[in-house]
Amino acid sequence: MDTFVVHPHTLTALGILLAWLFYAAVRTPYVDTETSVKLGISAAVGCFIFIGMLQFRDGPFIRPSVPFWRAVLSLSVMYQLVLVFLLFLSKEEARRFMVYLDPELGHQLPERSYAEGCDLTMDTIKNQMDIFVLAHILGWYGKAIILRDSWICWILSITFELLEYSLQHQLNNFAECWWDHWILDVLLCNWAGIYLGIKTCQHFAMKEYSWIQFRQIPTLRGKAKRAVQQFTPHDWTPFAWKALSSPKNYFGVVGLMTVTLQCELNCFYLKYLLWVPPEHPLNTYRLILMFLCALPAARDVYQYLADPENKRLGAHAWLLICNIMTESLICLRFAEGEFPVPAPMFVKVAWSIALFIIFIGFPVWRFIITSPSKELQRQLAADKEE
Repeated sequence: MDTFVVHPHTLTALGILLAWLFYAAVRTPYVDTETSVKLGISAAVGCFIFIGMLQFRDGPFIRPSVPFWRAVLSLSVMYQLVLVFLLFLSKEEARRFMVYLDPELGHQLPERSYAEGCDLTMDTIKNQMDIFVLAHILGWYGKAIILRDSWICWILSITFELLEYSLQHQLNNFAECWWDHWILDVLLCNWAGIYLGIKTCQHFAMKEYSWIQFRQIPTLRGKAKRAVQQFTPHDWTPFAWKALSSPKNYFGVVGLMTVTLQCELNCFYLKYLLWVPPEHPLNTYRLILMFLCALPAARDVYQYLADPENKRLGAHAWLLICNIMTESLICLRFAEGEFPVPAPMFVKVAWSIALFIIFIGFPVWRFIITSPSKELQRQLAADKEE
């Protein structure tokens, strides 16, 4: 299995691709223009991903196979192209484009607020318990697997709740009861997801890894076990971000958290602006794609920050940042005329102070005023005077 998975098989794959294209071109009957366009676009996407699996740059992971992670990179490229296409449409045209993907879309979503009936009773709690609670836990489990750091996850957890408070004048579903924010979300769902995710990271970090080849395993049971292990990590690198060790690490970690929060916000704003219901499969597909892209992207960012010799950000991280920022541009462009209520002055002042402290005040104090090099110079000067 090891040899088969690692060997490229590019010529064999080329033959398969050309044979499939020949069969599709000759045997596919013509129905109508719309069907032909859909088939053509689907075939083009599949062909692009297939080529990417063979020819794109390798990522940081090798299991379940290197072509799998190349396919993820290909999907990230395709998603970026779709986002750029949407960016140059009008809001109304973008909504009609969503109808082309699914005829059931294209209808304005009903507004829903979670801040009604905030008495802390069993009935009100039961009203908030739905499938999205499980999705909430799974989401934070995934973030913990991606970031591999409980402190960063908890900072993100609390910060996102503050963002919901700050943006509830724009999106009604950000308005929640206080106990929904801090008890149901933070102390239950977020805690459960982060705890289970970190425990999974610790399990992989302590696991004994064996890289024996498939053919060298003598028993059938051992071969079956090795086949299942192909879908587990080949090895595991605990992330020690060391955010306060240098300005590069500090701003890298802050940038990582900023992009993560932006990805979360984009999910809500894209649903609202493009009229995609929360339960629609497109939202699930996007979250799965983001999770798969974020796994190697976080490893790319960590290698970029941890290795002084690494001067280039990996392709997965570069593309994921491009995806998330393009989503944000779409949200900004389509938000014109959608949110007439201005942000409260308290929100503007509070976030201005917070951003000043994060990006200017604390870095100046930590890396200039009280930097280790300054302390060393003072110590040396004191030794010379003595």
